[in-house]
Amino acid sequence: MSRFIERFGKELLVFDGAMGTMLQAAALPDGYPPDLWTLERPEVVEDIHRQYLQAGCRILKTNTFGANDLKLAPYDKTAEEAVQAAVAIAKTAIAKEGVDAFVALDIGPTGKLLKPLGDLGFEDAVSLFAEMVKAGEKAGAVCILIETMSDAYELKAAVLAAKENSDLPILCTMIFDERGKLLTGADIPAATALLEGLGVTAIGLNCGMGPEAMLPLANELRACCSLPLVINPNAGLPRSEAGKTVYDVPPAVFAEQMRPIAKLCAAVGGCCGTTPAHLEALVSACGDITPPSVPHYDTLLVSSYAGAVAIGERPVIIGERINPTGKKRFRQALLEDDVDYILREGLAQEERGADILDVNVGLPDIDEAERLPRVVQELQKVTALPLQLDTSDPVAMEAALRIYNGKPLINSVNGKEGSMAAVLPLVKKYGGGVVALTLDEDGIPDTPEGRLAIATRIVERAEQLGIDRREILVDALTLPVSASEDAARVTLESLALIKKELGVKTVLGVSNVSFGLPVREKINATFFTMALQRGLDAGIVNPCSDAMMTAYDAFCALSGYDPQCARYIERHAGDTAVAAVPTGGGITLTDAVIKGLSDQAAALANEALVSGQEPLTVINESLVPALDVVGRGFENGTLFLPQLLMSAEAAKAAFEALKSRMTTAVTTSEDTIVIATVFGDIHDIGKNIVKVLLENYQFHVIDLGKDVPPEAVVAAVKDSGAPLVGLSALMTTTVPAMAETIRLLRAECPGVRVMVGGAVLTQEYVDVIGADFYGKDAMASVGYAKRVFGREA
Repeated sequence: MSRFIERFGKELLVFDGAMGTMLQAAALPDGYPPDLWTLERPEVVEDIHRQYLQAGCRILKTNTFGANDLKLAPYDKTAEEAVQAAVAIAKTAIAKEGVDAFVALDIGPTGKLLKPLGDLGFEDAVSLFAEMVKAGEKAGAVCILIETMSDAYELKAAVLAAKENSDLPILCTMIFDERGKLLTGADIPAATALLEGLGVTAIGLNCGMGPEAMLPLANELRACCSLPLVINPNAGLPRSEAGKTVYDVPPAVFAEQMRPIAKLCAAVGGCCGTTPAHLEALVSACGDITPPSVPHYDTLLVSSYAGAVAIGERPVIIGERINPTGKKRFRQALLEDDVDYILREGLAQEERGADILDVNVGLPDIDEAERLPRVVQELQKVTALPLQLDTSDPVAMEAALRIYNGKPLINSVNGKEGSMAAVLPLVKKYGGGVVALTLDEDGIPDTPEGRLAIATRIVERAEQLGIDRREILVDALTLPVSASEDAARVTLESLALIKKELGVKTVLGVSNVSFGLPVREKINATFFTMALQRGLDAGIVNPCSDAMMTAYDAFCALSGYDPQCARYIERHAGDTAVAAVPTGGGITLTDAVIKGLSDQAAALANEALVSGQEPLTVINESLVPALDVVGRGFENGTLFLPQLLMSAEAAKAAFEALKSRMTTAVTTSEDTIVIATVFGDIHDIGKNIVKVLLENYQFHVIDLGKDVPPEAVVAAVKDSGAPLVGLSALMTTTVPAMAETIRLLRAECPGVRVMVGGAVLTQEYVDVIGADFYGKDAMASVGYAKRVFGREA
């Protein structure tokens, strides 16, 4: 066991503060990458480390937040040389101060959105992070801090890179907004599920807000997380003062506000704006605090990119329809690679109340290792539900697990030695709840005791690998009563016995019970209710079946799982059927755009043209209303960034189909907007999102890219006559470049309006630098553009 692990969680360890803030104070040029000073001004970096050590900090973050090959390549530097130098500087600082402290390899985001939302491939991201990890471990870092992550998918790439290239402890901190959401939609339980599944050492929060605002998020994290916490807030919010960026929480107030947070944590520290004075005050104020014991929650969390489903709190519905078994039309769709049909099956089940979607694409004529991950990625574009990856092929299983955005259910492992040897290591590496089938080399036992014995063997093997039994869903296996009159009884008794003796969650494929019988829904619904009464945690059922969902809703209402019977009333008042997305024809163009079905949207746009509709009519009556619905959902927090962008892609596909028949331009020269990421900043995620949405609302966007000098922005405005400019900045070090760009625009382009956005900005800051509008998110920027160009009714 390393010295770091021996101390971590036993005493409150304190991270250092804001390297970037300190480098700015040491005259780092505006917009210049702080990581480069590791190589160019090592004495300055070392001095900052020593100041934090003198303040009482005992974990130094290396000056490598952005030291990946993607960001360093324009400067002819590599991650390896930057990381090795940074670790060496931190170690030297510790040696010179003569204190017992640790060096954490600091890894920040790439600045790119991963595909399909952006242009960086998942494996490319893993490779970028891997280079940093290998260099950091070789140089002598004792742990890895992956911080300021706003995208759960990128976070997964970083963690896998760390796991696959080192044995160092992994600490992960994320940047949530005030609603408790990451940029790409994940809430705190979803992020927790992902990281616990991946097996990191600790989870936490950093950046974005000060300690007072972060405390409610820290409490929410503690309420669902079974790992130690690390919290590193900002010194409040930034503002501009005498041309410099300053933060509004002074050291004494910061330290006072950190006490309740420190009582939750194994380690605390600071992020943007926190100086050695802030950390010295924190050490003094929190020196008497001992880390609390870490709670262990028994709930099984599975997640998507956006949200988590808790298995164990109430029974959950796993939709069974994405499976070729017994479904001729679905088999045809698989053979014809009709992905839109598969997506519509998923959306229909979501509309009818499924909590999780089972995904099985196994057919003899299909390369499952290629098809399963592809279908998973397509489904995750259009639904925020977690998925259950259903395959008996370990190669296909790993391929899907690796690219899955979240923590899935894994269906399945069984008691055969080969199955346990192949599947359980995948569960350990990638994370996931795992369905355990009670069968082995001898088949399915005829008795509850026999099935319990197999379940026990699987649970024990999983625990030997470090997989908590809360992650296991035992399937006692449903057999047809038409073949054996005792089949249902044995299954139900097995379910109850396994749950009692092992304390695990349970799942059943319900509909097998009625195979070979007429009016199968009646048997299925009754058996489902009987299983729920025995403690079934998850049922794999057809949520599009009224009989099954009525049985489920009634059980939940009668068993206290439906407060005030709200769900039952909503779904069954007046015997009104719940609307579902059509699985065949009947879906409208507006529906297709809202659901992000690009192929369907293009096809329906063509159908509209064939029927004689004018292109502008289709745009105004179908596309724009759909985008408005999605935009309102995003602003209200009911839809998330991936859904927003997938809907935009669907609208784009429809628009492309309409363009060939358009006789007049949709935009005019006055509809032009110039956008850019400011000089010195290579983070273009926010700018690219705004561009996609503006173009879908038929604005002409001139995208100047990233790291754009003020003079280039002014030149583009003069050349195009654009009346509106959009500027983006993610880093505090580049906000002065934004202010300079606005100053130059005011001087040389009178009358042009400027909207700005970026994680480091606040309304107060925006007012000081003279922008006309602060867009907190992409849809706010679209709304402002519509007002500027007089498009709002």
